[in-house]
Amino acid sequence: MSRKALLSVYDKSGLVEFAKGLTENGFDLISSGGTGRLLSENGLNVQKVEDLTGQPEMLDGRVKTLHPKVHGGILYRRGSDEEDVEKYSLPKIDLVAVSLYPFQDIIDRAHDLSEAVELIDIGGVTLLRAAAKNHEDVAAVCDPSRYKDIINELEENGEISKETKRELAVETFQHTSEYEASIYNYFQKEFIGEALPETYHIYGKKVQTLRYGENPNQKAVFYHTENTLESSILKAEKLHGKSLSYNNIRDLEASLDIVKEFQEPAVVAIKHTNPTGVATRKDIAEAYQIAYECDPKSIYGSIVAANRPISKKMAEKMDEIFVEACIAPGYGEGAVDVLKNSKNIRIMELPDWNPKVEGVEFSKVAEGLLVQDRNKYKIKREDLEVKSQRKPTKDELDAMEFAWKVVKHVKSNAIIFTKKDHTVGIGAGQMSRVDAVKLAEMKSVLETKGCTMASDAFFPFRDGIDKAAEAGIESVIQPGGSIRDDEVIEAVDEYDMSMTFTGQRVFKH
Repeated sequence: MSRKALLSVYDKSGLVEFAKGLTENGFDLISSGGTGRLLSENGLNVQKVEDLTGQPEMLDGRVKTLHPKVHGGILYRRGSDEEDVEKYSLPKIDLVAVSLYPFQDIIDRAHDLSEAVELIDIGGVTLLRAAAKNHEDVAAVCDPSRYKDIINELEENGEISKETKRELAVETFQHTSEYEASIYNYFQKEFIGEALPETYHIYGKKVQTLRYGENPNQKAVFYHTENTLESSILKAEKLHGKSLSYNNIRDLEASLDIVKEFQEPAVVAIKHTNPTGVATRKDIAEAYQIAYECDPKSIYGSIVAANRPISKKMAEKMDEIFVEACIAPGYGEGAVDVLKNSKNIRIMELPDWNPKVEGVEFSKVAEGLLVQDRNKYKIKREDLEVKSQRKPTKDELDAMEFAWKVVKHVKSNAIIFTKKDHTVGIGAGQMSRVDAVKLAEMKSVLETKGCTMASDAFFPFRDGIDKAAEAGIESVIQPGGSIRDDEVIEAVDEYDMSMTFTGQRVFKH
């Protein structure tokens, strides 16, 4: 009995060459639909599935290969099912090559429901799963990039090894599980609308293996888990420099999260996922200079992000210190050449800039996965509740809005001092809120008198206000909600500060 290969593919790249290689190595071909026509047009002898089964394709191509003869020929166990093979005249199918309808591709672009439904592959998935189940005897091929390897192995050894068949089975079940998960996620969102459903499916495709994780003793891989329109590090093109590290990727994400908050030109420098400085200006080079001046010491070795193209003038200022990596929607004439003066910098570009925040975020814990919405919370000036006797001035309200956009991205407990368009002092990751105030003052290089203070959560005691007054803070924005709010408000009034409540905390752990 000769060997048989069943070919049914949507992606026909490399198919003809693969089929020719199979026939040259003793395989007879079985196929259907467009796959069979293409092979016949290229001079290959192909048995139609309908001739094998005695049943034509039906329902406008929805049913082609769903037949006992096809699946019996794939699933039968060599040596133990021979009686049924003879009784039902089952073919001996030794290889199945299928590429599925591109369901994920269609839902990633504009489409209607009926179009998406027709790209849900039924027969192809069933063929692949049957072949992978019977992997001891059948090779399941779901990726055209595998064609060449398989032909080479046939030419060298006359057969496909057991090890290769097992590898192909793993690849197949990975592929079909991702495929099914994408369909589930789409229908769940389309019909149920729950962002966090009862059952959550996540899968990732390896983008790169990283040298190591946070530390050299930790292995790490970068996976692509979802498609959105949002600008992300996954969409960035590296124009120069070494591969990104685990920590680079984390910091680049943190930097993008902050500059996406601003419509006006903005620059942020990030160190260990916390900002060392943030500023907005009409001129992007000036924004960088002010962000730099917030903490000239800590910015060394940082990640720098901008929401406008980095100009040559900004690049020249950046070149005065060591910057680990930079990312922006583009680069002005001569800017990249200037930045390349530092051989260790990674230069990343995001040409199709889209600051829209989408999707969810994950945090792994032992035996579990925490999933939450991205923090899309934004304040509106009219929603701020004035709690002080003195009303905030326009400049103070501007500073409050700026501060709130930044403080939500600073690790808790978080305190920042700002003017209306730049940070002045940043106190991040403290266990005590008053210590965060002290740290913001200690880190301040620029003048703190007249600044606004933002707190990511309420002040539990008045000591944070007392300490801020010593630094010259004149206005405060915070969520409120402490049992000692009255005590805090009293302190603010004693110092003739203005203060507003947002009613919403913005912890970042």
